[in-house]
Amino acid sequence: MNGILLIDKPEGFTSFDVIAVVRKLTSQRKTGHTGTLDPNATGVLPVLLGSATKAQDLIPNHDKSYRAEFALGTRTDTLDIWGKVLEQKETHITRDELVEKLRDFRGEIEQLPPMFSAVQKDGQRLYDLARKGIEVEREKRRVKIYRLELTGFDEEKQSGTLEVSCSRGTYIRSLIDDLGKALGHCAVMTALRRTEACGYKLEDCAPLERLRQMSAEDIAALVRPTESLFCSYPSVSVTQNQAKRFKNGGALDISRTELRGRVVPDKSVFRIKGSDGGFLGLGITDSESGLIKIYKLFSEKN
Repeated sequence: MNGILLIDKPEGFTSFDVIAVVRKLTSQRKTGHTGTLDPNATGVLPVLLGSATKAQDLIPNHDKSYRAEFALGTRTDTLDIWGKVLEQKETHITRDELVEKLRDFRGEIEQLPPMFSAVQKDGQRLYDLARKGIEVEREKRRVKIYRLELTGFDEEKQSGTLEVSCSRGTYIRSLIDDLGKALGHCAVMTALRRTEACGYKLEDCAPLERLRQMSAEDIAALVRPTESLFCSYPSVSVTQNQAKRFKNGGALDISRTELRGRVVPDKSVFRIKGSDGGFLGLGITDSESGLIKIYKLFSEKN
C-alpha cells in the first residue's frame, strides 16, 4: 500500500501512537508522517505509506492552518493549559484591543521556540531538558504568519479563538504567549486543531476511530496517491520509451519532451507522468546538460 492516509488525529494520541494504529490496520510497516502534532492537539495528520515515505524530505508545501483557543491572564511552563501554572492575574482586554494588536503578528515575525518542544539543542530535545527543570538559551526563528484572525472573543471570560495560517516551524503556543505579552499581560493556549497541512484539509481526513471500524479494503480506498503531495509542481508527460528509461534511472533529453522550445529555469522540478497518466516520480532540470535528471522515483514497485 503506497500513498497518503489522511487522519483526523484525536486528542490524547501522539503522532507516533497514530502511526502505530495505522501500521496495524494496514499491515504496512513502512510508515511516516509529515509533521508532529502535540498529544493534546487534534486535526490533520497526513500519514505516509510505503514508497510515499520517500517524499518526507521533499514535500514542497509545509504551510499549515490552525484553529486555536486561548485564555488571557494565565501563563504556564508549556505555554498551554496543560502545563504548570506560573502566573495568573485578572485582565480586562477588549476585543478591539486584541484585533489591533494582531496586526503586529502578521507577516514575517520572530519566534523563540518553547522549552517544551522537539527542537534540538546540542543534540538534546528541549522537552527532555525542560522536564529536568533545565532552561537553555534558544535562538529566535523567523516564521511567516499568512493569516491571523480573531474569530471569537468573550470579553467577560477573557477567552477567544484564533484562525491561523502559517509557515513550517511556527509554534501557535508561542504566538499566543507573545500576544499576551504584547498586550501587557499573559496568555495561554487552551485548545488546538490543525485544519490544513501540506495542502490537505480537515474535511479530507478520516477520524482514527472510524478507520478502526473499517476493513482493510475500505481503508485502502481512502489512500491518496503520492503524487497529490506534489501538485504545486507542473507535470511533464513522456512517451512509453522515455518512461522506461526514467524508471531505470536514466535522464531525459529536455528537447525531446513537451518542454522543447520553452525557457525552463535550472533546477526546476517536474512531475514525470507516463503516457497512461501514471506518476513515475520527480525530475529536475539541468540547464547545462539539457537534461531532466532523476530527483526521486515513486513507482509502485519502489
